[in-house]
Amino acid sequence: MNLLVIGTGYVGLVTGACLADMGHHVICLDIDAVKIGDLQKGILPFYEPGLEEIVKRNTAAGRLQFSTDYQSSVQNSKVCFIAVPTPSQDDGSCDLSYVLAAARSIAEVMDHPVVIATKSTVPVGTAQKIRQTVEELTQVPFDVVSNPEFLKEGAAVADCMKPDRIILGVESSQAAEIMKEIYTAFTLNHDRIIIMDTASAEMTKYVANAMLATRISFMNEMAGLCEKLGANIKQVRIGIGSDQRIGYHFLYAGAGYGGSCFPKDIRALQAMAREADYEAFLLQAVDTINDRQKTILAKKIKTYFGTLTQKTIAIWGLSFKPDTDDLREAPSFKLIEELLSLGVQLRLFDPVAMSKAQKILDHPLITWCTDEYHAAEGSHGIALVTEWKQFRFADLDKISKSMIGKAFFDGRNQYKKDEMKAKGFHYFGIGIPNDFTQV
Repeated sequence: MNLLVIGTGYVGLVTGACLADMGHHVICLDIDAVKIGDLQKGILPFYEPGLEEIVKRNTAAGRLQFSTDYQSSVQNSKVCFIAVPTPSQDDGSCDLSYVLAAARSIAEVMDHPVVIATKSTVPVGTAQKIRQTVEELTQVPFDVVSNPEFLKEGAAVADCMKPDRIILGVESSQAAEIMKEIYTAFTLNHDRIIIMDTASAEMTKYVANAMLATRISFMNEMAGLCEKLGANIKQVRIGIGSDQRIGYHFLYAGAGYGGSCFPKDIRALQAMAREADYEAFLLQAVDTINDRQKTILAKKIKTYFGTLTQKTIAIWGLSFKPDTDDLREAPSFKLIEELLSLGVQLRLFDPVAMSKAQKILDHPLITWCTDEYHAAEGSHGIALVTEWKQFRFADLDKISKSMIGKAFFDGRNQYKKDEMKAKGFHYFGIGIPNDFTQV
């Protein structure tokens, strides 16, 4: 089928590339001519494991094209996916200006019936706004579908190719059949397609992310209580996760969540609740706990050292999670901001996100390092913020010898306290009682 994906950001490019890999003919459109020019040369705007190979393979095969031209792209497509940004406004509500602008651009050039499907995360009622926008500009028949994405950064290609579920919010049986035809190749082994109304589909994406964020904030709150009471959150997790009603997923205590989805979607849900005159106490608590959790490493570092004058701290990991270069709302930035305000010398390293971070962070107290070993050199302590795999098996004996101090602040509980203590480190995890207070 001939498909159009509007927006070549994270969702749009992954979706377009994977649809092409399944045999569809896909045009990825963006109004940013520089980005499109780079994509035509095989240069991707962000890092995602496995994506570059799929883009290059399908571009070479002629199934994937990149364009800035709405007219030719829409007129050659049966389904137009909208995958443009939906940033937060000052009050936390979702900015739909890019979505509605894309809908207008489709309407202005469409000359045959199309399906307009939203991939962007949008608030309840957006499908109706799209319908009203398009109807004002054309009499050509069309359908609107809500088809939210459920892609995890760092595993987006696998999530797209082998989805847990495909949500289709539809207005007509005809639109449902067209969308099911698109996704047939993704569901050969098991029918994962769930049909519902557009409002419920729009709400499903928000509720899914809110549930996951709630699990994380709950564990982080329990981690703080564990430290006060002398319990170990890692052991507690094993105890509760063995209950089939709970399970182990998204039950890791840490330095807080970030990224483009959870923080934004929690705030958007709160905004929807306010607009509906509904008090969403739990959503507010989830957001508040996460904001507090992003300060936890800085508090541990200040408590341990007492004074941070002339101290050097190495920070391992800058992206909000491993296997991505996404720095949006990353906990590392909260830690960096606090330590710089105290005059701390920082040695930073991330396996993938360094070039993006260097464009954002420009400070004389920052040293950019080539790897985790270089970052540790001459440091009084290390703060692990992002759990990149290569940090798990670092040569700690080598690292210890290159350091001035012995403090290790593990923001993702990657290491075992007893083993770190045996190697001479003063180890501080999240929700794990420690034996050290101040040096």
